[in-house]
Amino acid sequence: MATINFYLDKPDKKGQAPVYLRINCNGSQIKLSTGQKIAPVQFDKKKQIAIGPKMEAIEFNHYLNFLRERADELLHNSNKRTFTQEEIKETLNQHIETYKGHNSIQIVKEQISLYGKPFAFVDLFAGAGGFSEGFLQAEVNNKYFDFIAASDINENCELTHIVRYNHQLGLEASFLKQDITEPDFLDNLLEKIGDRKIDVVCGGPPCQSFSLAGKRKKFDKKDDLFSHYLEVIKLLQPKYFVMENVKGILTKENGKIKDLIIQEINSIVDIKEIPALVLFIKKVKVKHDSFLFESIVKRVEMEKLRDGDLELSREGYIKFVDNRFKQITPKIADYKTSKTDSRINTIRHGFNILARTKEWQKLKRDIIKEKDQCNIDSDAYVDTFNSFLTKISPDNVIVEIETAFKSLKVPNEFKNDCEDIISALKIYISTFDETVDLLSSLCSESEKNELSKILESIRLYKIEKPFVVNASNYGVPQNRERVLFIGCRKDQRFISDIPPTVSEKEKVSVFEAIYDLDFIGNNEEAHHYELVDISKQYNGTAKKMKNLLKKRSASGEQNSKSGKSFADWSKEGRLIKRYQPQTKPFYVKSLQGLEKGEKYFDILNNHKTSNQNKDVIKRLQIILNNGDYRTAQSELEKCGLASNKRHYNVLNPEAQSSTIMTIPDDYIHYNSPRALTVREMARLQSFDDSFVFQGKRSTGGNNRKTEVPQFTLVGNAVPPLLARAVATEILKNIK
Repeated sequence: MATINFYLDKPDKKGQAPVYLRINCNGSQIKLSTGQKIAPVQFDKKKQIAIGPKMEAIEFNHYLNFLRERADELLHNSNKRTFTQEEIKETLNQHIETYKGHNSIQIVKEQISLYGKPFAFVDLFAGAGGFSEGFLQAEVNNKYFDFIAASDINENCELTHIVRYNHQLGLEASFLKQDITEPDFLDNLLEKIGDRKIDVVCGGPPCQSFSLAGKRKKFDKKDDLFSHYLEVIKLLQPKYFVMENVKGILTKENGKIKDLIIQEINSIVDIKEIPALVLFIKKVKVKHDSFLFESIVKRVEMEKLRDGDLELSREGYIKFVDNRFKQITPKIADYKTSKTDSRINTIRHGFNILARTKEWQKLKRDIIKEKDQCNIDSDAYVDTFNSFLTKISPDNVIVEIETAFKSLKVPNEFKNDCEDIISALKIYISTFDETVDLLSSLCSESEKNELSKILESIRLYKIEKPFVVNASNYGVPQNRERVLFIGCRKDQRFISDIPPTVSEKEKVSVFEAIYDLDFIGNNEEAHHYELVDISKQYNGTAKKMKNLLKKRSASGEQNSKSGKSFADWSKEGRLIKRYQPQTKPFYVKSLQGLEKGEKYFDILNNHKTSNQNKDVIKRLQIILNNGDYRTAQSELEKCGLASNKRHYNVLNPEAQSSTIMTIPDDYIHYNSPRALTVREMARLQSFDDSFVFQGKRSTGGNNRKTEVPQFTLVGNAVPPLLARAVATEILKNIK
């Protein structure tokens, strides 16, 4: 058993004594300089801690404790049982040198334009930062991307962003930790962006947020996130925007959701062209002299407004329609009826509700948050909550107003007036496209032709249809199919596909991606790389396994002359020179730990296996031997090891993995009866090893609703190499 402690050497002229790490084992002694100095009066030799000023002492003691942990791990918990003194010194010196690199950190240092043309991007629903990472890897003809801001609602997303982009890469990229549905989100995002013009917005609103207007019966925190994403697009009007989602979005509700998304994107207008459309509507209105045309004008003019001005405009619109109702009320009902009839009151009070839409929307958000907080779902309460939230929605209020109108006995000469009021209310909740469709129906053939020409110039974004991409076509060792919607501003070149960067034969295999990490067993954690000898591990199949290793360029395509293996690229990093790390990768447990300087500078991060009991290991071994969970079922039952778990994915070393999700126990390593580590899952997602996932490693139960631990960060991310391919295609086309 080795003993590990620290001692001070003789103080220098400034009174600072060098601190040394000392290891005694079997009569031998190893001494290593920690690279730190301290005044002897500030060091408690007995407790082996610094006792100086609070902040400095905390960080100093954290560093000493870190070195003690790594030395203890190496000597007492390593797979290797014997070490030479030189091997111990070399490994520990790597940790010490990594920490020394931290001394030159300049947090949030100013970005200096070294070369080329930068295009600014913003990452929404950013999660770990897969889109951001891929965009920072892209470069075409000296064009590249500047990272301006990201947003998500979770603290661990924020922590991972701050460590990676502000501390490690030294960028100024801001992070907004806020729900995109909150009223002041856009203002806060603009504050983060400052005076920068945003060229590209990327992000993937969760698929739960897509539903048909007026058809939604389930209200949760993910409701309507897509429309709020589009509000950001309308505000920033970037040259391109990219929206990523699961493949199922194409067939959700028989494809109606996909059509709705396209319709909403096509409804984003160029506000500079609004006056021309308004002028046209007013010209047509002269011929018809219709209240309905005035309603259309007011609705169209809303497209150029936002926030407070938009709210005032909406309120003014409802008052405008309400005044029309007040004018005809004496003509359709006598005085007594107008004051007491429930149908008239339904119409009148409906206008009151619509005029206070902002207040009702705030109430809706608060109720949904409380509903989610109390886990109200699949119980006796859920229908009551959902019924109320449905009742207060503007579209439902308008349905009630329409029903009340229809049940009134309105004289024939005023029926058109009542129908116009109902139509005006429907215009209020219509998309821009629905509004112009109504306008077109009221026009003559010649007017329709004129309108079509105006609409060609007023639509801000070009998009025909979404398209499916498979991450494995872009150098990612994973069959992960995703749908991309790419909106191209009308002054930019159209993008309708992302060309593959690797051929079918060039695709990266699982073995190629993670073979060099296969030196870890059950319930173990590694903080540095160890040599993996393929010849010894695979014996008779070593030649076949070695043939799986290919030389590649950073983006994945094979390059036998100057390429590197996928594993080597992962270790070296794929970022362009402009964004090379300014300090070594490090891990912190929380934002509080970051503030205190409690950083763990390891050579290898996030490489820890789960602590699985003997029965689980036996179960995994049987499944691994059979090569498939279903095939193994009968043997598992015979051995009394059957599980209620729905599925296990046995990795095939010679192929790509299935879609990486957020639960590590869903996967079995191809060579060992164990689950994957965060680092192995990150490799299968194409994250570089220098990208450290922060905070808790995993979570369970109800905590999954609010926490985003490392495994979730990895599983939910856009693969960086896929994002890199998207960014590259944009750089090829952007003006």
